[in-house]
Amino acid sequence: MSRQPTAGNTPSEVAPGVWLIRDTCNVYLIVAGSDRSDPASTGDAAGEGGERTAVAIDFGAGAVLSHLDELGIDRITDVLMTHHHRDQAQGLPLAVAHGARIHVPPVEVELFERVDEMWRMRQLDNDYNLRQDRFSLLEPVAVHAVVPEYRSFVAGGVRLRPIPTPGHTIGSVTYLLERESTRIAFTGDLIYAPGKVWSLAATQWSYTANEGPGMTVLSCHLLSDERPDLLLPSHGRPMADPLSALAELAARMQRYVDARREQPWDLEDRLRRPYVAISPHLLLNRSSLSTGYALLSDTGEALFVDYGYDMTTAIPTGQDRAGRRPWLASLPGLKAQFGVSRISAMLATHYHDDHVAGMLLLRDVEGAELWASSTVAPILADPWKHDLPAQWYDPIVVDRSIPVGETIRWNEYEITVHDQPGHTLFAAAFEVTVDGMTVLFTGDQQEGLGIPGERNEVLNYQYRNRFRLGDYPRSVELYRRIAPGLLLSGHWEPREVEPGYLDFLQEAVDGLEAVHRELLPLDELDLGADGVLCRITPYRSSLASGSTAAFVATVRNPHPTAAEATIGIVVPDGWSADSIAPVLLQPGEEREIQFELICGAQPASRARVAADVTIGDLRLGQHAEALVDVR
Repeated sequence: MSRQPTAGNTPSEVAPGVWLIRDTCNVYLIVAGSDRSDPASTGDAAGEGGERTAVAIDFGAGAVLSHLDELGIDRITDVLMTHHHRDQAQGLPLAVAHGARIHVPPVEVELFERVDEMWRMRQLDNDYNLRQDRFSLLEPVAVHAVVPEYRSFVAGGVRLRPIPTPGHTIGSVTYLLERESTRIAFTGDLIYAPGKVWSLAATQWSYTANEGPGMTVLSCHLLSDERPDLLLPSHGRPMADPLSALAELAARMQRYVDARREQPWDLEDRLRRPYVAISPHLLLNRSSLSTGYALLSDTGEALFVDYGYDMTTAIPTGQDRAGRRPWLASLPGLKAQFGVSRISAMLATHYHDDHVAGMLLLRDVEGAELWASSTVAPILADPWKHDLPAQWYDPIVVDRSIPVGETIRWNEYEITVHDQPGHTLFAAAFEVTVDGMTVLFTGDQQEGLGIPGERNEVLNYQYRNRFRLGDYPRSVELYRRIAPGLLLSGHWEPREVEPGYLDFLQEAVDGLEAVHRELLPLDELDLGADGVLCRITPYRSSLASGSTAAFVATVRNPHPTAAEATIGIVVPDGWSADSIAPVLLQPGEEREIQFELICGAQPASRARVAADVTIGDLRLGQHAEALVDVR
């Protein structure tokens, strides 16, 4: 049970209507209604019911509650967190009991409201994850909302603008407040003092790597671009010369980064000039993972092809949401360098997170429409339906689903959408003519780095992506038909399609097909490249206790002759499921079979449902599973 701590140091007013209370971290109280220049600053503070209210930036252990009377504040309406660390957040249960609404950075929301899952599931044995995710709350806390990065919003009568400033943690944000012609930045633990940070250890996000220090350099430059007049850190003292303080930290941290690399890394150049021109109207984002592209229109607009992890310094250890940082850090450089007015549309070659992670944020901030092929759009919209790797945490509903084979117009360009399974079953290639050259965006299909007689052409197939034999031969046929001058991939250098390259690629494809036929018993049973003959969808679901839900078992006959398939549904004790009648399948036939189950009354996490499968004389057993959460 949390207890309210004893009051600490005397509060000090660090800006008009902004009070600093020292606790396990610096907590800042912004008195609502004290900025007469902002109409939004009326609300709660102007005294609904005669109250004088405030908004807190971070909460520490809760000592701020002991100072409200002396400050003449009746209550704190909202608490805005800069990051998830326990020294910022351990008093949040007291804030909730006080009646305050909790707002948190979107990247770190699960380390607040679902932190118990982190404690239960976090790998501890043979642990190479150096991130300080365990410096989090001990128990979950109710979150009112995630803050809208890059956009102003009003909380408790106070208008603030949160911007991403990763460094101390991956999901950290800084809050910008305009108060009587002064721009105040609540920086969390990005900076402690001029040229100093509160912790270097917190910036190490993976074993031996430098992601956090590099991000700190970038965040210092980006925050400087906002021209703050005052920095208010979570640890340390207010800084009245922000540009000098941030420049000194950026320079020192840059030296630190360079000392741990074989060669220096000019991070500011990467930030200011993130895009390089392939041709006058076609750009490559050299800062992103995966590689993103921008198609420039004479209107001043840009269309993005893929937009994953922008301005990345590498991928931190772990697959949790708090370990992945979407942000829009390359946009100012793109607009300044190439005169882009706005990003109006974006295309996704496939659903993998490194190709789509930033798209929801980009749509929210820029108003860009998200387009995808009719094969990719359903996967983006329902990441729990299929057992596929590298899917984003949330559904991504596209603004336009484009049928395969259709040509669409964006400003002066015509873009044709082609089906391109191989790397994954659900992928598309985009054909466009730009600056007199036919270009094909191929996603992650192959490297495109092969050199006859020197280096193999590596085909990027992954079995759990639903790789099938025959997919790569079809993609070579597509390339021959289109005859592009340039292939643009998601992770490798642009490939000019010189004479003989497609023949060279065909040799690699023929080799892929041959080696699979040599190694797998496909002449006896068509098990497919991935060996999966039955799947259950949805693969993941969340159901109310005792409820009935519909599922589909998809089964395929691998025999060269017709065969009867029998499927028994295996459920946990206390559950029930339909009996499925045997079905006769023709050679190679795939069929969907619907069934219902009734889940048990007890809450469960990832309860297992299985399909016990026999096809002809092939006894596969519990060949497929699905996972169900019961609430």
